[in-house]
Parts: sequence; structure tokens; C-alpha cells
Amino acid sequence: MVTDFNTLVDKFLIFLELEHNCSKLTIRNYRHYLDVLMDYLSNNGKKEISLNELTQDKVQDFRLSLKNKGLKIVTQGYYIIALRSFLKWLIKNDIKVMQPEKLDVPKVKDHNLKFLNIEQMNRLLNQPILSSKTGLRDRAILELLFSTGLRVSELVRLNRSQIDLKTREFGVIGKGGKARIVFITKEAAEFTDRYLRSRMDIYKPLFIRLSGKKDITVSEEKMRLTPRTIQRLVKSYVAKAKLPVAATPHTLRHSMATDLLQAGADLRSVQEILGHKNIATTQIYTHVTDARLREVHEKFHSGNR
Repeated sequence: MVTDFNTLVDKFLIFLELEHNCSKLTIRNYRHYLDVLMDYLSNNGKKEISLNELTQDKVQDFRLSLKNKGLKIVTQGYYIIALRSFLKWLIKNDIKVMQPEKLDVPKVKDHNLKFLNIEQMNRLLNQPILSSKTGLRDRAILELLFSTGLRVSELVRLNRSQIDLKTREFGVIGKGGKARIVFITKEAAEFTDRYLRSRMDIYKPLFIRLSGKKDITVSEEKMRLTPRTIQRLVKSYVAKAKLPVAATPHTLRHSMATDLLQAGADLRSVQEILGHKNIATTQIYTHVTDARLREVHEKFHSGNR
């Protein structure tokens, strides 16, 4: 049985990639978190690492070292989440280690959920200049983010062949390899169609860069927009719209969920649309459901008549 720590981590990361369909970014992050842990356990390479050293006390000392380095509590949590996943995989492979449930993920203080109301959302959508190809592309990006609730990583992976503008729906593979159907509004479909008809290329990616080198030597994947590009794009239009919220692509996902709930959608349906594994994740939108409950109470309770 393989017990070498480094080898086991390598096998674990391969498992995440093949069986859980984790993104390259997730694999890279888990590699970093576990490498830092291994470095700590080995005292910078001075001795071999034993799985027996993975004790609650040792992990607590490790967390303290992260804190002393100035890492935020939410970042410390990422290390513990990665370690817990690793421990679960080890146990699944009949390797005796401490139970992952013994490790608590540090609690982060609740933050107010950022989302845009309809007036703010319309201001943002109207920022791109539609007389240019770039403006058409950017409007289609903003419309799709708000229309579908896609994560930015899901958006950039889209290819033209995936989008059915007639049925206004398509499938995506989200976090943890979870498949779901997303739906496109009529307006989002219209701007996506206008953007696609403006393109003269045959590249497969749905959203590509429209400046720089574009000869036949450039691969399709190098033409594909990156998550960072989308983030900068949204930030730029938020500034132009002079919005009071420092909105990101994920803010548009929150805005879409909020819009659905305010219109009367139930939390379970929104969970499916967003691709949340657990309903607890969707419950961050209780600011909306609480407001609706208040309306019901005001309208129907006999003491309010």
C-alpha cells in the first residue's frame, strides 16, 4: 500500500480531476493548500512525513501558523476544506487516518449579500456601445450572466454549439461535475444572436477576444476569454454605470436569484437553477424570502386587519 504523502496527494488530485471533473484552477489550489501543509509537517524538508502526524493538535498548530502569516480566516478555511477532502479520499481507499469530521472549518462572519436591483441592472446592461462588435459581445455577456445565473467559469467554457437560441436553454456542467439546465431570457437570446451574427470567424468558443493577433496560427483556446477578462469587463461597466455596488460577475448571479425570488419563485427551484448541491447554500437569499414572509403576515394575519 502506498503511504508516501507526496504520492498520495498526487493520486488524490488525479481523482479530483477524473472523478469529480474539478477545474484546473481547483486542482491548482488544492495542490497549493496541501503542499503548504506538507511543508509545515516536514519542517521544511528536514524529515519524512507520516500520515500519523495528521492529528487535531497538529492541524490546529498548522492553522495558527497560517494566522501568524496574516492569512484571513476565510483563506484558512480553504486549507481545512482541502485537507478534509483529502482525508475522506484516504479513508475511502482504506488508509487509516484521522476522521475528517474532527476538523472544523473556521466560521466566517456573515457579510451582506451584494446584488443589483432592476434599475441598477438595467443601467449596467445599457453601458456597452452596441455599434461596435466589442460592445455587442459585452452586452451578450452581461445579459447571459444575469439571464442564466452562470458562474464566470461556466460562462467562459461555453462553445457556440452548446447554445440553442430557439429553445432558449442549454446544459452546463457546474461545480463537482453537477449537470443542470439553464434558461435564456428573450432579451439575452436576442443580443447573443446579434453578437454571433457579427462574427466572421469559425472559432468554437462562444466568447472570444476581438483584438490582437487572430491569424490561423492562433489556437481556439487562446482566443477564448478568460474569467479574469470577464471580471475586468464587468468592473469597467460597473464604474461607467456609477453603481453604488462594487458588482462582480458573481453579483449578477446573486441578482438573478434575487429577481426570481422577488417575483415569487420558490427557494427549491432557485437552488436547481443555480446548481447548488445543498439548499443551505441557496438560503443566503433569505433577505428576499424574509421580506415575502412579512408581506404574507401583514396581508393575512387577523391582527393586522
